[in-house]
Parts: sequence; C-alpha cells; structure tokens
Amino acid sequence: MKLLKTTIEKIKPIDPKWRQAAAERLDSLTKPPGSLGRLEEFAGRLVAIAGDPMPEITRKVIFTFAGDHGVIEEGVSVYPGEVTAQMVRNFLRGGAAINVLARHAGAKVVVVDMGVRHDFGKIKGLVSAKVVSGTGNFTRGPAMTRAEAIRSIEAGIRLAARFAKNDAKNGSGKSKSLFGTGDMGIGNTTPSSAIAAVLTGSEVARVTGRGTGISDEALGRKIEAIEKAIRVNAPDAGDPVDVLSKVGGAEIGGIAGLVLGAAANRVPVVIDGFISTAGALIAHALQPWTSDYMFASHKSVETGHRAMLERMGLVPILDLDLRLGEGTGAALAMGLITAGLKIYREMATFGEAGVSDEVLN
Repeated sequence: MKLLKTTIEKIKPIDPKWRQAAAERLDSLTKPPGSLGRLEEFAGRLVAIAGDPMPEITRKVIFTFAGDHGVIEEGVSVYPGEVTAQMVRNFLRGGAAINVLARHAGAKVVVVDMGVRHDFGKIKGLVSAKVVSGTGNFTRGPAMTRAEAIRSIEAGIRLAARFAKNDAKNGSGKSKSLFGTGDMGIGNTTPSSAIAAVLTGSEVARVTGRGTGISDEALGRKIEAIEKAIRVNAPDAGDPVDVLSKVGGAEIGGIAGLVLGAAANRVPVVIDGFISTAGALIAHALQPWTSDYMFASHKSVETGHRAMLERMGLVPILDLDLRLGEGTGAALAMGLITAGLKIYREMATFGEAGVSDEVLN
C-alpha cells in the first residue's frame, strides 16, 4: 500500500505553459495553423508530458497483462479458460496479432503473468508478477482480496518504474519512451463491464457487450452475472481499490498500476481497448491527473467503452471496429502519435523555408 500511496502523491498535472509553447512552434511551421488536426494535439501533449520543448520518442513498449477469471463458470465466454495460458505462449513465440502489429509499429511486447491459472515455470520472456491463480467467481464473493488488488496495482507500478528508470540513463534524465497497455484473459470483458457500471454509474446492460462474440443467451447470462456480483459484493464506487478487488481482475489491476507508474514518471501511455480502459479508469479514479498522460488508442465495439472514455475526458484516436485487445489498438495508434511528434520536430518553419506566412486579405 505504501508504494501505491507514494506513486499517487508523485503524479502532478501537466503545466499548460508547455502546451502553449508547443502551439506556438506548431503555428510557425509551413502549414496553415491547425491544419494537421489531431496530429498537432498529439505533439502538444507529448511536449507537455515531457516538460521539454523538443521531446523524443526512441522506444515503444506494449505491456500485455494476462489473468484468468472465475466468472467464466457462469457461461459468459465462448472460449474455455485454458486459452489464456495458450495465448500467453503464443505471445512469447511472436505469433499473435499484437506481435505482428507491434513489429509493424517498432514496439517491444512485454508479456506479464498477473493471474493466469497455469504454472509456466521458468519460461523465457515472461514477466512473472502472479498475484492470484485466477480470480474467484465474483457472483459468489469478491474476485480478489483487497491485499491482492493492491499487489496487482503495485506490480504494474513497479514495471512502469523499471522501464522509466532505464530511460533516465539516457543522459537527459527524461523519458524517451511511449508505453502501451494490453490484456489477455478469457472472460475479462465481464469484470471490465462491472467496473464500467460501478465507476460510471451506468446500468449494467448499457455497458455490457458480446466480448469475443457470445450469443444473445450468453449475453443475458453475462448481464445477470454482473448484476448479481454487484448485489453480492456491493463495491464502493468511492473506493477504486474496493471496486477492483470485488469485481475486477489481476490483469486489470496491473494495467491500472502501469498507468499510475507511467504518470508518476512522466511517460505517455497509450490505452488499448475495453479491458485496458477499465484498468485506466481504476487509475483515474485513484488520481484523476493520470488522464493528462493517457492517449486513448481507439473506440472499441464494446458498448461500455465510450462511457469510460468520457468519464476520463479522453477522445479515441481510431475507430476500426476492433474488439481483440492484447494491445493491438495501442500498437496502431502509436504510429499516429509519433507521426505528430515528427511533424513538430522535423517540419520547417516559415522562416527556415523562406516561405511567407502573411495572410492576404
């Protein structure tokens, strides 16, 4: 709990003077003011996050957190729980969608076992931060204990701090990384919908979708399971750790911790889809300033995604009907975010190009 508390205290809002400085440079470039739209927004936000008039991004890292969920006993997923461990091995072999898209984006994938119901032993490339061996079925009681929920958050904080510390060795003392979040866990849209319902105050049916493609009957079971879990556990919307422990998941806690750790170390973080956004919402509920450091990669087809993004004041970058997770949306958005920074850093100003910036009447 001490690490969580000190991390939250370390997070500060970005200074608007950096956004203003970035806007002035962007308006001096050889283009009409604002003509590159959101690319200019991305550049301005990166300047403000870094607190640096000419920041760099030289490393992209996507953290894919994995965990199993006891609620699959309620028939809320089309896939069996064993698929979580099988997909973790696929990530480590480089054969999943996130691996392909991360290679395309020039990003490293870090796979983290937060709560997979499987003993991987010593396996190359896997970060072991296991808090539970699968969560409990939250229709019958809390998914995790409060201590386990805190441990999951703090595991994500430590991971962010470790990678940020490596950045500090670059000589400037400032981060040159862009983090991304991802997830893997059969059944994990169910706890994510539960978190969305509790923290946004929405009706369960309005924030619960079909996940991997369940039938109408299974969707009904999923909604009933979430409603029952909220009745049984009575999660306190004013206590994000309570919400995470009672209706969340270990990998969702890891994502929340990564977001908190990134913000504490002034590292921008790209949030993937529905499950990642549930983790980000836990982080935001703990410290609202974390949204200053987040980029929402895309709008998922999951019905509750918009409500969570709106609660954090985030506007998604892409809308591609994605619903996979893993960090795939984050990998795709990273290219656009860094494109904005390249425009900011490399495009000539009117003065440098010898181009008039006077507007004719």
